[in-house]
Amino acid sequence: MNTITIANEILLEEVRRLLMKGSNVTIRAKGNSMLPFITGGKDRVTLAPAKELRTGDIVLAEITPGHYVLHRIVSLDGDSVTLMGDGNLRGTEHCTRKDIAGTAVRVHKASGKTIDCTSAAARKRARIWKALLPVRRILLAVWKRVV
Repeated sequence: MNTITIANEILLEEVRRLLMKGSNVTIRAKGNSMLPFITGGKDRVTLAPAKELRTGDIVLAEITPGHYVLHRIVSLDGDSVTLMGDGNLRGTEHCTRKDIAGTAVRVHKASGKTIDCTSAAARKRARIWKALLPVRRILLAVWKRVV
């Protein structure tokens, strides 16, 4: 199988365009900022057009022109959105609601398992993980050794 590499700026602009037209789009995750829930280079994420945003949603957002992140919403304040990767120990990104291109609805794990990001169980795991932020460094170190 031949592999074609497309710059994120080009690929994610096209993903955004398709989402704005109402299509769902599946992309391969890149990077480890969403560990342990999404593994870069292995897992795929299905995105749907962003409709009603809620704290805890995983979204594809353009945080600066041409620079997109797939991170979780940690707070909403009017039009302002604060994002943070699950694998990040500190640091957040900020954008507006209009900068949100789409919302993750499913994660397709490399193992073949599919996770519904909108399920009550997935949302509960995300709330627990957020509460564990003070000890996240230790948990991620253990997770990386085990997996």
